[in-house]
Amino acid sequence: MPIKTPSMFSPIQFKATFLCIIAALVMLVPQSSLAFQQNNAELDYNEYSGEVKEASSNKALVFATLTVEGTNISTISNTEGNFLLKVPKEHISKNLVVSFLGYKTKTLPISDLEREGNEISLEVSVTQLSEININAPKDAMGLVKETLKNRDENYFQDPSLMTAFYRETIKRRRKNVSLAEAVVNVYKTPYNIVREDAVELYKARKSTDYSKLDTVALKLQGGPYNTLYVDMMKYPEYIFSEESLTNYKFTFDRSVRTNDRLIYVIRFNQHEGILEPLYQGELYIDVENKILTGAVFSLNITDRDQAAQLFVRRKPAKVDVWPTEVSYRVDYREKNGKWHYGYSSVFMEFKVDWADKWFNSQYSMTAEMAITDWETVSKDERPKYRQRIRKSIILSDEATGFSDPDFWGEYNIIEPEKSIESAIKKIQRQLRRSERNSD
Repeated sequence: MPIKTPSMFSPIQFKATFLCIIAALVMLVPQSSLAFQQNNAELDYNEYSGEVKEASSNKALVFATLTVEGTNISTISNTEGNFLLKVPKEHISKNLVVSFLGYKTKTLPISDLEREGNEISLEVSVTQLSEININAPKDAMGLVKETLKNRDENYFQDPSLMTAFYRETIKRRRKNVSLAEAVVNVYKTPYNIVREDAVELYKARKSTDYSKLDTVALKLQGGPYNTLYVDMMKYPEYIFSEESLTNYKFTFDRSVRTNDRLIYVIRFNQHEGILEPLYQGELYIDVENKILTGAVFSLNITDRDQAAQLFVRRKPAKVDVWPTEVSYRVDYREKNGKWHYGYSSVFMEFKVDWADKWFNSQYSMTAEMAITDWETVSKDERPKYRQRIRKSIILSDEATGFSDPDFWGEYNIIEPEKSIESAIKKIQRQLRRSERNSD
């Protein structure tokens, strides 16, 4: 049962319609770009792992950004605050920069890190009331409009080839039933042109235990494009087109600091008189430079049947499937005064109700993608159509299993949560057991 996401389908704004067919077989083309050059040297990198926490409460900080200073190498902490960072040996004399919205940025020498068990604590950054009074804009919608208007100046103006890690999971209640991961090339077009980004699949792996799916094979259609189109500064027409801005009420919520920048939090909700399911959430805007640094938002699910039409591509006749929650997140990063897409995620929760069963089942899907490295390239390096993955791809149908222990090599990934990590280890144990039995 393929599932589509409203980052491509909304009854009003979203115009892209690439999820109208079932995914065809993807063509894998050998890569020659600098982003994925193979290095046969043994362990040309050091691997560091640990946790990012709040200094006062010791709570985990989710989606904190960790960057090797002076490079484009970065990763993020996972939903448990854990991180895994692979640093090429040529850069281990540099510093690690750790940042999180509302906290003081910390810089520490990479050479001081242990290979495992690092605990990095960040302190809350306090915003002075006087700063708010002096700099406060008078109109929240006006600030949003000005931010969207300034994207050509504030965001990347050159094409970039980005290395990204992508993961999607499907759970039945708390149990993982499907897991797919991939390293992809993202050819990111400049923010000041309307041409879409392109994605190449480099490596992918998956595991699916359909015995836990109640004979309903839920699949996420669109793969990395589900997360890529959450980049609302590149694709503002999917949520904040000029026509749709008046559908929302924008209000000032609070202010925070990050990287010595004053960030205003703008809340938005659809007007009460609008019946179509639109969005609600928060925008994080650098008030001095009119830059969107991140956003967290969700779909207003007011009509179950209407929401089901947005997401469910195909289902058995005797089954009702509808979303109960759909939420998004996007974070941006800065380099040399210009900003670019850094991380995004989509979370969807579904109810599956069989006509001949007493109880319904609950499933959740998560798709996330993080940019781990990038370089500026010429427009001629845009991949040809036959090299790109289809926008209708179902990654879990295209990927291979978890059999290669050195699958990721030197590429940075998002550290898996404990439940995912244990699922991968279980898969690998089963593979080793089956190999021994075949011998």
